[in-house]
Amino acid sequence: MDSVCAFMPSTHSSLQYHIVFSTKERRAFIDKEWRGRFHAYLGGVVKELEGFPREIGGVGDHVHLLIGLKPTHAVAEVVREVKIASSKWVHQEIKMFTFSWQDGYGAFTVSPTGVDGVANYIANQEEHHRVKTFQEEYRSFW
Repeated sequence: MDSVCAFMPSTHSSLQYHIVFSTKERRAFIDKEWRGRFHAYLGGVVKELEGFPREIGGVGDHVHLLIGLKPTHAVAEVVREVKIASSKWVHQEIKMFTFSWQDGYGAFTVSPTGVDGVANYIANQEEHHRVKTFQEEYRSFW
């Protein structure tokens, strides 16, 4: 037991989450013209919250975030803050005052060996949604 304590004198974690949330009524608010800037902004919000954005993507009616969080983070609080900040960004930068998010979200843990696969999946959202709707996709996560 003493050798284990000597080997791990500090805390280590690898807490990766795949988070998905949709626009209100699944309306395609997120226009392709500004989507890249929006996804970059979402990553910046995650960084401000001391998280680690790995991949952020999506299409007009939803976003996917693959993020690393600290053990002290509460996923619900991170999602709430990302939604609040990103709504404000759309209102101020895009001047789309009707933009809002659905209340809920999906959050799924990702193993270290699964991170690359999930990142690739998120990066290819436009292609993926040519054959599968958001509802079909989301149901497949369960």
